[in-house]
Amino acid sequence: MLEVTELACLRGDRLLFADVNLTVSPGELVRIGGPNGVGKTSLLRLLCGLSMPEHGHVSWKGERIDRARDAFHRDMLYLGHSAALNDLLTPIENLRFAAATHGRSADEAACDAALERIGLTLQRDLPAKVLSQGQRRRVGLSRLYLSEEVPLWVLDEPFVALDVGAVRDLAEWLDTHCAQGGMVVMTTHQDVPFKTPLRVFDLAEAAC
Repeated sequence: MLEVTELACLRGDRLLFADVNLTVSPGELVRIGGPNGVGKTSLLRLLCGLSMPEHGHVSWKGERIDRARDAFHRDMLYLGHSAALNDLLTPIENLRFAAATHGRSADEAACDAALERIGLTLQRDLPAKVLSQGQRRRVGLSRLYLSEEVPLWVLDEPFVALDVGAVRDLAEWLDTHCAQGGMVVMTTHQDVPFKTPLRVFDLAEAAC
C-alpha cells in the first residue's frame, strides 16, 4: 500500500498544496486530476521520493520512504516527462542499462518485444541522440513492458506522443498490471478507456 499523509509542497515561495492525504491499494488505477499549475507533477515526484515535502510524509508498505529508500525504489518505477536516456546508446542498450541499474536483467529478445509494442522497431539500433523527442519518450515508456514484477508504477502523462494503437496497447498493459495486483498512479489529459475502474484524485479539491 502507498500512503500519503498530510503532504505539503512548496515551489519557491509559493505553496502548491497542503494537507494532502491519499491511499493507493493493490489493484488500483489512480489518476491525479486538477487544473494546470495545481502541482500534479510535483505530487508525483514527492510520491517517488525525488523531492522532499515541506510537510508530511509518504509511506510504502507501512514504512516511510525516506527511511527505506532502497527497498522502495526496488518496488517502484517512475516515468516522467524526461526519457532519461544515454544519447550514445541505442534504445536496446538504454533499456538493458536501465534494467541493470534497478537490479533487474532484460535480455535482447525482451527488449525487442518491448520496443515493437511501443512502435520503435525501426529505431532499435540508432543512437538515442538522433531520435525525436516523441521517440525518446517511447523508449522510456517501453520500460513498462519489462517491469511486470515492479508493483508500483508512477507515470506522468504516459500517453503523450503515442498513436491510437500504442495508446490502446499501453492502456491494456496498465489494466493487466492492476489485475495482477499492481498499482498505477498517473497524470493524463487524454480520455483513455480502461477496464480497471479509474479513481480520480482531484488535487485541487484535496489540497487546502
